[in-house]
Amino acid sequence: MFDEKLKEECGIFGIYNMEAVGSELAVDTYLGLMALQHRGQEACGIAVNDNREIFHHKGVGQVDENFDDRRLNKMVGNIAVGHCRYSRTGSRKDKEAAQPLVINYLKGQLAICHNGSITNADKLRKEYSEFGAIYRSYTHTEVVAYTLSRLRMTEGSVEGAVLKAMDILEGAYCLIVMSPTKLVVARDPRGFRPLCFGRKKDGSYVFASETCALDAVDAEFVRDVLPGEVIMVQNGQMMSITTNVGKHPGALCIFEYIYFARTDSIIQGQFVNDSRRLTGRLLAKSHPVEADIVIGVPDSGLPSAYGYAQESGIPFEDGFARNRYAGRTFIRPDQMSREAAVRLKLNPIKKYVQGKRVVVVDDSIVRGTTFKIIVKMLREAGATEVHVRSSSPRFLHPCYYGTDVPDSDQLICANNTVEEVAKIIGADSLAFLEIKDLPHIVPDMEGTGYCHACFTGDYPCKEDAL
Repeated sequence: MFDEKLKEECGIFGIYNMEAVGSELAVDTYLGLMALQHRGQEACGIAVNDNREIFHHKGVGQVDENFDDRRLNKMVGNIAVGHCRYSRTGSRKDKEAAQPLVINYLKGQLAICHNGSITNADKLRKEYSEFGAIYRSYTHTEVVAYTLSRLRMTEGSVEGAVLKAMDILEGAYCLIVMSPTKLVVARDPRGFRPLCFGRKKDGSYVFASETCALDAVDAEFVRDVLPGEVIMVQNGQMMSITTNVGKHPGALCIFEYIYFARTDSIIQGQFVNDSRRLTGRLLAKSHPVEADIVIGVPDSGLPSAYGYAQESGIPFEDGFARNRYAGRTFIRPDQMSREAAVRLKLNPIKKYVQGKRVVVVDDSIVRGTTFKIIVKMLREAGATEVHVRSSSPRFLHPCYYGTDVPDSDQLICANNTVEEVAKIIGADSLAFLEIKDLPHIVPDMEGTGYCHACFTGDYPCKEDAL
């Protein structure tokens, strides 16, 4: 894979309006998924509830590649759910792995959207197989589906089954579940992944991974879904079940603020772009350097680079032109070198970097292969010095909660000192955000709780560290 940027599991969206007519909710779901496309670009899907019958369409590729006016106009209903996916488990070209996952069981139909990673999925998969379960893909969502359908046989409601499932499912999960009459939403008791809800002027209830999706459908943000909370909407009324709220300390992924979330989103009261500018300011304070310009690697490194420039007083400059269509190339990976792929996406602007001492800021360094090429490109463009700053701490440990941080043997910082990494990538200096500075980029870190296990090895679920 040419792009070593980390990827998040997916984005989810749900909307309920008992007075809705036609395809208006399907269109809103399309718009919401477009706003969440940064969370998953390999598969997507939408399901609608039309008079207690669930219809759905899903496919491989981006949202606008799978849905058009003609398709959306056929998706009529008063409840709709949607999903955009990055394939951490299962084949990236496997349509069966796309969501929503729509199942038919004794009690009827369910459409399930899942964001996260079930850490005991393999154990549950084996257990259910012994009772006759047959799987069509290797996604954790199928494990969730079997868990819910089994529990629903003894529980009196879908929301009751979801609540009971929280005692079985371990790890990270945000769920949006649509039944023939209800929309049920849940967030795992540690709150690894963000989930929020809002209201539209027409009375619609809207749920989404990030507030930017609420903005896309002109919904007013109400609040974040609480870790451990289950919300049910039926007959135009919303009910919150807080039985599991406060069951565990909070553990929202800190990397949502550093990279995953869109800069215009607000997560737990914090504007994401403010957090990213703060990382740059903190880097400038802890790791100053004499330089002529500060540049960021588009797009994720730009807010941090701007913050670094503000704090240091070094001028901010647009150091790279980004080709926004590079991701749609049809050239096979084995026909293109890694360097060619990076050059296709980024091109240094020689006028601004030539003859300059450059500070280049990006959100992270994972394997180091891409940044080695970036430093080389800057030197070829005439930069006299290249000082690299990362707005996240060093990645030293794998992630088990829905982010594709690889095993430690693939992490360049886990196997080399900072000085050695600087030499490997060809930088004149290299520095990372300090662990001690993480509390400054998020609101009330001590009171709310965040997961930073990929940096520290301190896993919220202690058994995951084994």
